[in-house]
Amino acid sequence: MKYRLKPTTKQVHLLQDQLEECRCLYNHFLEDRKRGWEERQESLTYYGHKATLPHLKAFCPELSNVHSQVLQDVVMRVDLAFKAYFRRCKTGEKPGYPRFRGYGRYDSMTFPQYGNGWQLADGVLKLSKVGALRVVQHRPVEGTPKTCTIRRSATGKWYVTMACEVEAQPLPSTGETVGIDMGLRSFATLSTGESTPCPKFLRTDEKDLKRTQRKLSAATRGTPARQKRRRIVARVHERIVHRRTNFAHQESRRLVNRFDVLVVEDLSVNRFVHNHCLAKSIHDAAWSQCATFLSYKAACAGRAFGAVNPAYTSQDCSGCGHRQKKTLAERTHACVCCGLTLDRDHNAALNIKRLGLQSLGLSQEAPGLSHGE
Repeated sequence: MKYRLKPTTKQVHLLQDQLEECRCLYNHFLEDRKRGWEERQESLTYYGHKATLPHLKAFCPELSNVHSQVLQDVVMRVDLAFKAYFRRCKTGEKPGYPRFRGYGRYDSMTFPQYGNGWQLADGVLKLSKVGALRVVQHRPVEGTPKTCTIRRSATGKWYVTMACEVEAQPLPSTGETVGIDMGLRSFATLSTGESTPCPKFLRTDEKDLKRTQRKLSAATRGTPARQKRRRIVARVHERIVHRRTNFAHQESRRLVNRFDVLVVEDLSVNRFVHNHCLAKSIHDAAWSQCATFLSYKAACAGRAFGAVNPAYTSQDCSGCGHRQKKTLAERTHACVCCGLTLDRDHNAALNIKRLGLQSLGLSQEAPGLSHGE
């Protein structure tokens, strides 16, 4: 659950100072690991670094202004960064060695245990060594709070995100199933034949974004004017992100409330954006975000959710199974075997639904004919 914070000026300074201490600590441990390997071929561990925190506090008293478990979380972040680096090396991906954090580039801190350093009651968040912060609590907390993350946005706003353990609340059965084909012309085409237009939030605000970015580029580096214009650019980006996220939440909730079984494509967005002509539109559509929202909302509502391989779902006929190659420009499926004619995305959604029901063990017979030329 995410809430907006309303800290006082003094509390803002305290939070910023704590983030700066966390940033310096992060860079220290990153440098320690780097030197340990380069000079001694020694792989330092999370527990080894964690044990040095009391000695660092004695050497640097400013660290005592930050809660102890927040400092431990900084150690954990360094450890996770290196684990992700080694995992990418093993799988042959672009490794991306963990980088040092520059000034103002460390924007969040985590309290991993409720009641130890943080507590929320009556619209007030009590943080260790900060005080009581007013919370814009637009809805009550659901479940049992576990962890708390304080984050500073690029526009200077402060948010608290709480991870809560909640019980599943199954919705009444509707008896309906659906396959969902994600696209750019239509954000989602359902196997029922319905479609949702793609809102294109980035394209809508692109003129505002370009105008503010030009003004930012014209400002001299290091001046207050440039800092002010940077925040204006960040505000436009923030507006786009909020609209896109709100749309994904509303669309996923509508689908979960209506259908018992939901099947989507298991899309690899990183592979699709290699096409520079479509990359911006694909990122703007945010297919992965909507699929993630569908997944956890379906789990909470007791719905069945599945993701299937999208290969050939647009080329196979949903009526007979005949495979017919199409270019991206061909938007109508016209089967030469059975004569079925319908929208390309609708045909793909029907195939996705069939594959999903088969993978979930909810039997639906495959099309009558085998794949042919």
